[in-house]
Amino acid sequence: MFRRNQPAPSAPETTVAPKADGKGRPTPSRKEAEAAARARAKTPRTRKEMAAAQRAARAESSQRMREALKTGDERYLPTRDRGPMRRFIRDFVDVRFSLIELLIPIMVVSLILGWTGNQYLMGVSEIVLLGSMVFIVMDMVWLRLRLRRELAQRFPGESYKGTTYYAVMRAMQMKFMRLPKPTHKIGETLSDTYR
Repeated sequence: MFRRNQPAPSAPETTVAPKADGKGRPTPSRKEAEAAARARAKTPRTRKEMAAAQRAARAESSQRMREALKTGDERYLPTRDRGPMRRFIRDFVDVRFSLIELLIPIMVVSLILGWTGNQYLMGVSEIVLLGSMVFIVMDMVWLRLRLRRELAQRFPGESYKGTTYYAVMRAMQMKFMRLPKPTHKIGETLSDTYR
């Protein structure tokens, strides 16, 4: 009823040209296709991932630094402990006995004596504390004078800025608490060259 009886006009023959967006290359193997899919699925690094990587790197660096403080490895020591002059200062402080090392034990004894409540022991505590402070100040002055003389002989013409502070801070620690660990015993002679 609604059909046409006329035949449809035939389409002219045309050659099939390749599509502009066609492949134009061989089909990739399964291995190549999976590798490309993995590469597309991989998301770019986020800030969290970058922060985690930085924390891991800092932790590794910190671990190396702790090991270096025990072994004395110059490559991983903190900046304040690097160099031949600092190594000499550490050795110079380690080979001499110093009253400064006894500062903490003397302060603990003085504190205990002061808390006893006994007037006589509290007076002894004050005398012990003041006397030890006088001896420690004299020992620090003596340490500075001897250290400057030795540095002038071994490192002529270099800046000695911060050396006294470094030596006194090391001397104030008890020997087993010092970092980097001491490499010389009390009374040993030091070598003439540290370069």
